[in-house]
Amino acid sequence: MTVLPDDGLSLAAEFPDATHEQWQRLVEGVLRKSGKELTGEAAEAALSTTLEDGLTTRPLYTAPSGADAKAEPTGFPGFAPFVRGGTPDGTSTSGWDVRQRIAGSDPVRVNEAALADLENGTTSLWLTVGRSGIPVAGLGRALDGVYLDLAPVVLDAGAEYAEAARALLALYAERGVAPEAARASLGIDPLGHEARTGEAPDTAPAVELAREAAASWPGVRALAVDALPYHEAGGSAAEELGLSLATGVAYLRTLTEGGLGTEAALGQLEFRYAATADQFLTIAKLRAARRLWARVAEACGAPEAGAQRQHAVTSPVMMTRRDPWVNMLRTTVASMAAGVGGADSVTVLPFDAELGLPDAFARRIARNTSTILLEESHLARVIDPAGGSYYVERLTDELAHAAWEFFQTVERAGGLAAALRSGLVAERLAATWAARSKKLATRREPITGVSEFPLLSEKPLVREAAPAAPAGGLPRVRRDEAYEALRARSDAHLESTGARPRVFLAALGPAAAHTARATFASNLFQAGGIEPVHEPVSVDAATAAEAYAAAGADGVAVLCSSDALYEEQAAEVAAALRAAGASTVFLAGRPGTSAGAVDEYVFAGCDAVAVLSSVLDRMGVPREQ
Repeated sequence: MTVLPDDGLSLAAEFPDATHEQWQRLVEGVLRKSGKELTGEAAEAALSTTLEDGLTTRPLYTAPSGADAKAEPTGFPGFAPFVRGGTPDGTSTSGWDVRQRIAGSDPVRVNEAALADLENGTTSLWLTVGRSGIPVAGLGRALDGVYLDLAPVVLDAGAEYAEAARALLALYAERGVAPEAARASLGIDPLGHEARTGEAPDTAPAVELAREAAASWPGVRALAVDALPYHEAGGSAAEELGLSLATGVAYLRTLTEGGLGTEAALGQLEFRYAATADQFLTIAKLRAARRLWARVAEACGAPEAGAQRQHAVTSPVMMTRRDPWVNMLRTTVASMAAGVGGADSVTVLPFDAELGLPDAFARRIARNTSTILLEESHLARVIDPAGGSYYVERLTDELAHAAWEFFQTVERAGGLAAALRSGLVAERLAATWAARSKKLATRREPITGVSEFPLLSEKPLVREAAPAAPAGGLPRVRRDEAYEALRARSDAHLESTGARPRVFLAALGPAAAHTARATFASNLFQAGGIEPVHEPVSVDAATAAEAYAAAGADGVAVLCSSDALYEEQAAEVAAALRAAGASTVFLAGRPGTSAGAVDEYVFAGCDAVAVLSSVLDRMGVPREQ
């Protein structure tokens, strides 16, 4: 370390350090200007954001002090508790494994996709085998031309895991792949399969395969701890982590009871997590997952074997069916967060994955997302780039504690299998999703292209149907599902009548007075598939009736203007609209404005899904059967 001489140029040396209390005083001043008289911690709390799992993000994070300074140390990369990475060099040597998921039931087409992916940047293949993918007997054809000693293969075979695993191992032997050169994950996940389907497959073959892999295939991991079923059922980050811990512990018990040593059993597990567009929460989740699993390994007496092998998948829950192009942005942020968080393998789902089988363009964009992050942004060159961030370290710590608490709840219930069968898991995840659904419905959690900035004239993408996903267990939720149901009603109306349901925007006064609320109303109604008609630009009591009749609206009109003009004109304009046939007159603004003159209100924070659903009902648009 070089010590620079004191040359009198030390930056800010003459200024005293600012204190946290001084910053709070400044916050108080800002809040006072907005009419809020808050002081100290209350002022700071007013700028904080509440997350799921009882977590809160603060407006300012500083070096830990007091009780905060007692948080567990993060250690060094490659050493317990592995918060900073499972290996000393992280992914800095060769980047993370770019793992492409290939769906489809035709082995020939799967083979074509696999070869194209491997030739253009993919480094491992994730194949769906069995009822929801290619037949087990077609696995060899699907892997024709694939250098199995170079390209790791990951299986997802559900209840047919034993047959699929045996087929892959036989393929290695048939093609002369040396046992030490084989790299694979057999993807055996009985509890994950039960979570998705409600079926409990036999675990005896899983133990046998794990013992064989540990003894003869050093680069093969037999079991997968897949947290996606819980994420896709609406679970929070802490719930996803807690249930993954419960799954991992259940598998450790099964494997050690089946004759494997603790270290060997730990080496047979690979963990799979969802990466979302909430980048900091994703980073913290992956770091917390490693810390939590290291604690499990320590409790099992094998702390040095507690490095968690992680596979991150961009969240299916965040993907939308409308305006799917925005999914490219979501998956880019999610994959970046997965890489920064230290995932060993990253799967970017194609932007059209929710529409059916992805086309070649979507698959290229998916694999190139990782390529650009690795080769152009050099994201993997730094080991644990988020390490040392006061915010990330605090979020990691709080998330780890919340996850551990839920994990203990599941263990007290008898373990994951018992918690699944008793309904504990389903009830907990349903409650979490219900709370989040309210935020989605009120657009406090906006969905670009769906609940915000929808485009009704957009031509929908059509894709070939994908094989049916496993079902019968926990539900699969999507952020866009409530709005998708509304848009589907509008689509059916368009197909049967030749036009979408329409609402008339009655803008009062000059553009400066009505533009903001007219834009808000237009955006809101389009989110439900309702076409806004804003013609002419402005109306008054004398012209409103004629404009409404010309708009072809379906019985609904919305007043849009300033509060001052509402007081002057709302009553007369509303009366003219009713005389012209409007059965419901909304006002865009605060509830209570021009009370008695209008029927209902639309405003920022209103339940958009409830409003739009009721409007479609009033317009006579049938609900989906």
